Amino acid sequence: MAVSFDRYSPYALAALRIVAAALFVSHGLVKLFGFPDGAAPGVQPLASMLGAAAVIEVGGGLLVLIGLMTRPAAFLLSGQMAFAYFIAHAPAGFHPLLNGGEAAILFCFIFLYIAAAGPGAFSVDRRR
Repeated sequence: MAVSFDRYSPYALAALRIVAAALFVSHGLVKLFGFPDGAAPGVQPLASMLGAAAVIEVGGGLLVLIGLMTRPAAFLLSGQMAFAYFIAHAPAGFHPLLNGGEAAILFCFIFLYIAAAGPGAFSVDRRR
């Protein structure tokens, strides 16, 4: 008799969505408000590429976090991370371990998966 974990899939997906989005929001908060203090890159001008990225990270990240308009928000965040990888990391070298792009790749594919799979449990989308 095989044990099936299928019934836990919506909860595992929700945990992935919530944790990834919370981490993503923190990347935006450091660029918008310098929180937490001392984290790189620190406060960025709003009218810069990093400032625009911060707005997308906080806004889109909060949408994904609560599971509201999850699929389009996650798709946008996935695209932002693909763009970030090729603009900021790939020019520094081919290998992600050398160019610092591992997080960008992981966020890109986590958000792409969430865009395809949906929000899972504990989401506003599911309650509507």
